Amino acid sequence: MGKLTFEQLTDLYLLLSVDRIGPAKIRNLLARFKKLSNVLSASTSELIETEGISKELASRVRKISSQRDSIQKFLENELKVLHKMGARIITVWDEDFPPLLKKIYDPPLVLNVLGQFDEKDKYSIAVVGTRQPTNYGKIQAEKIVTDLVGQNITIVSGLARGIDSVAHSTALKNNGRTIAVIGSGLDVIYPAENKKLFNEIKEKGVIISEFNLGTLPNAENFPKRNRIISGLTLGTLVIETAVTGGAMQTARLALDQNREVFAIPGNLGVKQSEGTNMLIQRGEAELIKSAEDILTELELKLKPVLGKNIPKQQKDLTIFE
Repeated sequence: MGKLTFEQLTDLYLLLSVDRIGPAKIRNLLARFKKLSNVLSASTSELIETEGISKELASRVRKISSQRDSIQKFLENELKVLHKMGARIITVWDEDFPPLLKKIYDPPLVLNVLGQFDEKDKYSIAVVGTRQPTNYGKIQAEKIVTDLVGQNITIVSGLARGIDSVAHSTALKNNGRTIAVIGSGLDVIYPAENKKLFNEIKEKGVIISEFNLGTLPNAENFPKRNRIISGLTLGTLVIETAVTGGAMQTARLALDQNREVFAIPGNLGVKQSEGTNMLIQRGEAELIKSAEDILTELELKLKPVLGKNIPKQQKDLTIFE
C-alpha cells in the first residue's frame, strides 16, 4: 500500500482498537478486501468468510466505525506527542520498516520509533538472557557483544535488567549500533533505573515499541515484544536463562521465524544455565564459545558488513576420530 495517509492510518487504528483482533487477522482481512476502508465497510457476512474472523469479531469490526471521531482525535494527539519526543510512527508498508521483521508470520502493523535506522541494522543479532546474570554471564555477554559490534553487527535486545542491559551498554561503549525493543509506550521507561541507558540508545541507536504512548509494561506485552526482538535479527543469542522466562520464549520465537538460535553453555546445577543448556541439549540452539562461532555460521548473510574479515570455517576433524 505504500505510506499511509492520515485517513488510512485512522482506518488502521480503528481496526487495531477492535477487541481480540491483531496483526495476523488484519492481514487476512486485507488479503481479502485489499483496502482498510473496504474492511470497515464490509458486511458481517462478507467479513466472516475471512480466515480467523468469527461472527462475534465481525460484529465488533462493523461497529467500530462509530468510534472514528474519538480514534482520529487520539491519533492526532499521539502523532503530536511523538513528534515532540523526536519519534514517529511507521507501518509495515513503509519503506523504512525493518526488512527482516516484515518477513515474520505476524509482523507488527505499526511501530513507534525513536531514533534513526541504519542500512546496516539488517545485519543484527539479538542478545537476550536472565535479569539476574552471574558474573560469568556478564563477562560472556560483554566479550561477545564487543566482538560482534567490532564487526559492524547491530545488537538488538529488550532494555530489561541483566543481560539485556549489559548487551546494550557494551554495544554503546564500543561505539556500536544497538536497538531496544520495549514492552511499554515510548514514554514509559521500564525499568526506571535504565533511564540513562534509554537516553543513550535514543541518541545513538533506535528504540522501538508496538504499544501506544502511556502503555504500562504489563506482562502480556512481553511475548509481543519478544517476537519483534527475534524478528528484527538474523539470529538470537541466549546468554544465561532459567527454563522459563522471556529469553527462552524469544529463542523459541526465533525458531518459529526460521532464524538461528545460539546459546552459551553454563555450569550444571546453576539455575541461570538450565535454560541455555536445555536449548543446546535438545538441538534447538547451536553451542557457541565466541562471537567468531556466530559470524562463521552466518557468514554468507553477513558478508556485506564483514567484508574481508569473514572468519575462516574450522575444518571438521571429527571424521578422523
